Amino acid sequence: MGVAKAWRLSVIPAKPALLKHPSGSVLSHKHECCRCRSSAALPRKPISWSLVCGFMLFCLGMISLFTGHVASDLEWYSQRLMKRRSYFRLEGINKGPVDIWKSDYANYFYGCSKRSRNFSHAVPELSSNGYLLIGASGGLNQQRTGISDAVVVARILNATLVVPELDHNSYWKDDSDFVDIFDVNWFISYLAKDVTIVKRVPDKFMRSMEKPPYTMRVPRKSPPEYYLDQVLPILQRRSVLQLTKFDYRLANNIDDELQKLRCRTNYHALRFTKPIQELGQKLVTRMRAMAKHFIAVHLSYRFEPDMLAFSGCYFGGGDKERYELGEIRKRWETLTDVDADGERRRGRCPLTPHEVGLTLRALGFANDTYIYVASGEIYGGEETLRPLRDLFPNFYTKEMLAEEELKRFFPFSSRLAAIDYIVSDESDVFLTNNNGNMAKILAGRRRYMGHKRTIRPNTKRLGPLMMERDHMDWDTFARKVKTFHKGFMGEPDEMRPGRGEFHEYPYSCICERPLGDVVDKKSDDPRSEQRNLGLRGRSKEEELISGAKEA
Repeated sequence: MGVAKAWRLSVIPAKPALLKHPSGSVLSHKHECCRCRSSAALPRKPISWSLVCGFMLFCLGMISLFTGHVASDLEWYSQRLMKRRSYFRLEGINKGPVDIWKSDYANYFYGCSKRSRNFSHAVPELSSNGYLLIGASGGLNQQRTGISDAVVVARILNATLVVPELDHNSYWKDDSDFVDIFDVNWFISYLAKDVTIVKRVPDKFMRSMEKPPYTMRVPRKSPPEYYLDQVLPILQRRSVLQLTKFDYRLANNIDDELQKLRCRTNYHALRFTKPIQELGQKLVTRMRAMAKHFIAVHLSYRFEPDMLAFSGCYFGGGDKERYELGEIRKRWETLTDVDADGERRRGRCPLTPHEVGLTLRALGFANDTYIYVASGEIYGGEETLRPLRDLFPNFYTKEMLAEEELKRFFPFSSRLAAIDYIVSDESDVFLTNNNGNMAKILAGRRRYMGHKRTIRPNTKRLGPLMMERDHMDWDTFARKVKTFHKGFMGEPDEMRPGRGEFHEYPYSCICERPLGDVVDKKSDDPRSEQRNLGLRGRSKEEELISGAKEA
């Protein structure tokens, strides 16, 4: 029910016939009118009490019919308005210099996805409506969103979820199964109170089926009502149902309790296997041994040859680049020719590694900052990465930190991506050159885990700026970069209920910490923190970079 409808219903007086007399007695409009008529000695008409009682019963019935819907809708909107107030309270005080390493306001919020007392326990396997099979699609992080949504869909359908199957046929060509990447026993046990999950459909049940499992693909971002109206009847009729290409197949805005289930799945239940987790933590430890702080820069996928060709962008590589990407582009018959410069000016092209480096330097990160580059195959190889390495000599990749230990993972792109995911999640600052699936998933997780500094490049403004940087000095360029990134630095006030993908902005799972709990560590006086609200630490003094305008 929309706001307008709720408003129309809410203005209907609940009991229009009742007024309070000054003496405290309750009188009706009709009673008041009768008093006036009697004072004027007018003849009184007989009252049909049966008609009055019938009318009152009708009004009470209508009120009881609508009140529940109105109240629930008003509560739904009030929850969101109260949540918005938490973020709006920071507006206007978020205008000073930004601490480039951390948010001064992160302590005011924390991740909260605990199930409420009213959230009923999972339906047992034998009492469920059937078995739900899920075929996840895409790379690691795209599949991660699909798995999180699959758990919620199973909950909506009161179905028993079979451990999802991962995509083996996409661009990444990785034949890893769920158990090779995620701790399947932890996944099942952690969500046991929310959804019943099994590793496979029982053989005895499969042998008793007259027909093979029914297979279907639901539309993207389908609301819960679609699953109840269109999917549930098939599941109940066939007992086993398979949903294919399951990525972003559930609506973005759903009930808060279901959103919290999304968070419990994504941020807690999906834990990597021990070998992946241990190696990822080793890389984090080795980065920490070299520097107190480090930045993780994600360049993977969107700067790989296939993705660049698909984007239709041009990055200054001359005829060689145009020919190579053009040939790759022919693989997609449906793609049309695009204006490469126009796409870049509209901010639809990923930043080059050089542009990522310039952005970081302009924001205030010095050239002795340690950088971890989460990267697959980069178009142009070392030649493309050299400008970034020149700007940040302390440049590391997983291959540089653990070449021998990585060898057993080399044939599996999803497991390599999981290692990059761990290091990027543990970094002090995370920046990506695109807004792909890994960027969104990590941005949401870092917000949930304490609003760790996460920089999302404002490509709509940076694209044209990078094309014009030869026509301005470094000070002007740096000032523009900082201006363009206000609201893109991962501050808590960037959160808005309903903004963007829920996996990137998990607003239902972010709670405000009471002001009394945010204590100044030096004085242990909460009022000290309140007095300092709105004051930000000064960023490092901007360092001039000679030759920054060079392409």
